[in-house]
Amino acid sequence: MKPTVVFWYEFASTYSYLTVMRIDDEASRAGVEIEWRPFLLGPIFMSQGWTTSPFNVYPAKGRYMVRDIVRIAAERGLPFTMPETFPINGLKAARLAIAADRVGAQGAFSRAVFNAQFTRGLDASDDGVLTTCLTSCGLDADAMWARSNEDDVKAALRRNTEQAQANGLFGAPSFTTEDGELFWGDDRLDQALRWAIMEKNSAVASKA
Repeated sequence: MKPTVVFWYEFASTYSYLTVMRIDDEASRAGVEIEWRPFLLGPIFMSQGWTTSPFNVYPAKGRYMVRDIVRIAAERGLPFTMPETFPINGLKAARLAIAADRVGAQGAFSRAVFNAQFTRGLDASDDGVLTTCLTSCGLDADAMWARSNEDDVKAALRRNTEQAQANGLFGAPSFTTEDGELFWGDDRLDQALRWAIMEKNSAVASKA
């Protein structure tokens, strides 16, 4: 079996956009499976006394973040537009992503949402924007909306967020490996993939 990395992402996260656009290709080259895990940062921020993104709490940090992503996106050939609404409430998008996972479209839908938000500057908490993202992936929007409101989907998102907190996550994107190692930030993706491979090889060798 291939090593696995869990990819924890938040639809309100600017840096998650950078990772979403490259993680499948990087993981495929490395021979690592990716488990997409949407969660909500709001409860984590609230536990630290924040009612919004730290990029809003600390304006200088927010200005730097925008410039940093502009540089990185340009280097990777990606467009980037900072939306007027930031951060969005990612609840609906996260539930829809979990619903889309049931039909194998979580990655495609997530990319569509991040594209809408950070390529075109749209409000990804808006029902109309999310519906367009669903249909652009060939999904039945009515069925996905209905599925996203079912109790098991809501419970899955709560579990994801609770597990993120239990794992010590404090931001997105984050990555965890099978041995529980935590990596934070788009710039730690490659390290997380290498660690997963090393850990898997070590586990196999110990059983030989």
